[in-house]
Amino acid sequence: MNDVPLSLLFSILAGLIILSAFFSSSETGMMSLNRYRLKNLVKNKHKGALRATSLLEKPDRLIGVILIGNNLVNILATSLTTLIAIRLAGETGVIIASIILTLVILIFAEVTPKTMAALHPERIAFPASWVLRPLLVALWPFVWLVNSVSNFLVRLFGIDPNKPSNDEQLNPAELRTVVDEAGDLIPDRHQGMLLNVLDLEKVTVEDIMIPRNEVIGLNLEDEIESLMQQIRTSEYTRLPVFKEDINQIVGILHLRNSPRFIHGEDSTVSREAIQRFSSEPYFVPEATPLHTQLLNFQKAKTRMAIVVDEYGEVQGIVTLEDLLEEIVGDFTTGGVEQDHEDISKLDNDWFLIDGSASIRDINRAMTWSLPIDGPKTLNGLAMEFLESIPDANTSFNIDHCRFETIEITNKRIEKMRVKSVFTKKD
Repeated sequence: MNDVPLSLLFSILAGLIILSAFFSSSETGMMSLNRYRLKNLVKNKHKGALRATSLLEKPDRLIGVILIGNNLVNILATSLTTLIAIRLAGETGVIIASIILTLVILIFAEVTPKTMAALHPERIAFPASWVLRPLLVALWPFVWLVNSVSNFLVRLFGIDPNKPSNDEQLNPAELRTVVDEAGDLIPDRHQGMLLNVLDLEKVTVEDIMIPRNEVIGLNLEDEIESLMQQIRTSEYTRLPVFKEDINQIVGILHLRNSPRFIHGEDSTVSREAIQRFSSEPYFVPEATPLHTQLLNFQKAKTRMAIVVDEYGEVQGIVTLEDLLEEIVGDFTTGGVEQDHEDISKLDNDWFLIDGSASIRDINRAMTWSLPIDGPKTLNGLAMEFLESIPDANTSFNIDHCRFETIEITNKRIEKMRVKSVFTKKD
């Protein structure tokens, strides 16, 4: 080796450092590939993605061939550096050369190429797969030996190297983070809809139902003239039909069926006809999650359900439109600016809110975060906090809001003034 020109030795050393950089960048690039983007590229028959996927199916083999190659060129580079140092400065130059080689490898063969590969994994991994596939075949005996010993040691720690990893499977919270961090890839409105879909399993029909005291229906005990007046002036297309009490619902009347029993004078209409042209009521438990109820609506081919508690008592009604609004937002209003029926804007950032208003609707319209894990209405939230019906108007604070009662009856708080005045603590 003493007869070999130093220029040739330096050229070989530079080539070994380049090879080391290739193996280092290949390892980082392959392992940094976005698995979901990779799967999409594979569906589109992208050749680089197909090669990379083939290599990643057996990650132990891929890592094995990369590390064998990387360690081999690094060891050769170390030996060659030692030889050059001896020829230039004798044995005293070996230590200096080792320090210099360490810095060179760290900068040019480790940190720089791995940083580039981490930032642009596809640009590095796809071309590198052209070299790694034949190299895996050429070094297969060594790769097999290394992996066999390595897998044996892994099994000693109770890990099965052949068991597929679940790291690529996202739980709902992780999927929510992916959607939330999508940025410009998903428009803000669509992003909100996707997040709402993920939240459906956290919400039950009880959270969005129309409470029984607000349900408008046809009481068959009323006079025919009164029933016909309701049918003609109703702003809803479906009306529950009951006898005496809301707990005795006998059907759901779709107003498009009303011409089938209305002929001439109101006196010609009978209660039996109203009931006959009503569809069978569809009952659901109040604790049914919304994502389940959405499928149930589809299976039952209906758009309205009667919500009952564990004792069979009617608690309210829920419609398909109510459920869809949880995903896409309100169909008819866009917040307080468009005159929400339960919320009116006052002066100095105060809002007049009806006590029957849903807390979820208030949070959505006002972008507040009032607690929703307890009472469902503003009146219920205030009553829970005060632990009684106040004898006179009072004020109190909940979360980041200031509340002032305006109208009180002996049964409930009818109206309140509310203002967001506090910064919510993390």
